[in-house]
Amino acid sequence: MSTLEQRLSALSQERLSGMRRGLEKESLRAQPDGKLALTPHPPALGSALTHPHITTDYSESQLELITGVHASVDQCLAQLTEVHQFTLRSIAAQGGAAGEEMLWASSMPCGLPTDETIPLGRYGSSNVGRAKSVYRMGLGHRYGRRMQTISGIHYNWSLPGIDNEGYFALIRNFRRHAFLLLTLFGASPAVCSSFVEGRPHALQPLGQGGTLHMPHGTSLRMGRLGYQSEAQATLAVSYNSLEGYAASLHDALTRPWPAYEAVGIRNPGGDYNQLATTLLQIENEFYGTIRPKRVIFQGERPLHALRERGVEYVEVRLLDLNPFEAVGVDAATLRFIDVFLLHCLLADSPPDTPDEIREIAQNQHMTAARGREPGLQLLRQGQSVALADWGLDIIDALVPIAAALDATHGGHEHRDAVAAARAALLAPDTLPSAQVLAAIRSQHADSFVAFARERSQRIRDHLLALPWEADAQARYEAMAAQSLQDQRAIEAADTMPFEVYRQEYVSPARLGQPRAATAAH
Repeated sequence: MSTLEQRLSALSQERLSGMRRGLEKESLRAQPDGKLALTPHPPALGSALTHPHITTDYSESQLELITGVHASVDQCLAQLTEVHQFTLRSIAAQGGAAGEEMLWASSMPCGLPTDETIPLGRYGSSNVGRAKSVYRMGLGHRYGRRMQTISGIHYNWSLPGIDNEGYFALIRNFRRHAFLLLTLFGASPAVCSSFVEGRPHALQPLGQGGTLHMPHGTSLRMGRLGYQSEAQATLAVSYNSLEGYAASLHDALTRPWPAYEAVGIRNPGGDYNQLATTLLQIENEFYGTIRPKRVIFQGERPLHALRERGVEYVEVRLLDLNPFEAVGVDAATLRFIDVFLLHCLLADSPPDTPDEIREIAQNQHMTAARGREPGLQLLRQGQSVALADWGLDIIDALVPIAAALDATHGGHEHRDAVAAARAALLAPDTLPSAQVLAAIRSQHADSFVAFARERSQRIRDHLLALPWEADAQARYEAMAAQSLQDQRAIEAADTMPFEVYRQEYVSPARLGQPRAATAAH
């Protein structure tokens, strides 16, 4: 029996059935012609600041739909579907042009206006609401607003009985093996040429339709065009321990960065450009394929929460929206990820090194741009290895884990998900990224925008046609009304001038102390 199988057999069914997950899904609101909707967040959806399930991400035009925590994948997707239904019904009920808006079905954006006219998320007049908007202004100055309109799905996952060391071991293995998820589930191989206007890129034209693509690309979102930055490329964050990770983040949150110092906190007119001039304004600005997370107290910094109370769950951040699925992801994908995360937890996970961190970044870029290329080689401990061979090795190691989950839950859905992934890896033309390109070519005259527009419209019609109970409508209307009341209460309670609030919020003192230092007091 292998070490992995020994560790697996030591996991009780009780612990396995304690696995929990939740989803956060971003989508741009788009007009029927495929251009970005520039209307405000629909009022019927409540307050983007305080609503538990419906908010905005970077842009006022970018919805983020959030589930609660669920014991099963099916419950999780059922709630995400319900939130979609209410959202689309509320949009349609506005009537007029605003009522025709749809949720863009692709991770790569719809037709965007000029950078400065992409609207930033607005959260009201409270200090916390203003800080959220100023943070987004800062992201625009640092990376451009276009990059921030890329959308994805985040999967939050936990298992009872894992300590900090266990979660960080999982994270290290996840980062090593993330190329497999990018290959299997990447669905953004093409983009409208307007997205890269005036920027250097290595994309190739697809016909004459204003579409650019990578012929064997899987996920432009996770490649060099996506969430990347030169400043962050200088961060070699190690995941060998909570202390080391926290120290890396602390450094990035307190280290002045010359280019951002040049932008300044405020412009000459007194308006805010950003929250801080440090390498990262706040923790969420740090882009990674996976993050250690903990629920925070009101006003608490995420790093402080992690240092004080440890890792509570991980956030998987590399999933593209699948334009062939009504809510952007399906049950088989999430079950595969459940099995994959358990494998990351149970397999040996040696410490990472600066060399390996560089290798992981290179493998991510290679897979994003060329993941379906026959014979593509990645790097593993300095040696070349075929992506397909390495991927099959990992998938084979998932089989006993899938069997254990099926034994816990009944049925064979986890084994089916692993078998389907194996078949897809062996037939790259069946992968979502290949299907997207095939559909753009064969059905939409080489136009990415036409493809994504048709998928978005079809999904809108499908979700609006689903049964919808009056009690669900009443429940969501009550939630929206409560969120508006909560926002007003926050605004009424504010007494501190915003600048004092900002300085206090970004103060290094709010980031918590390293463990050793805490113990010494």
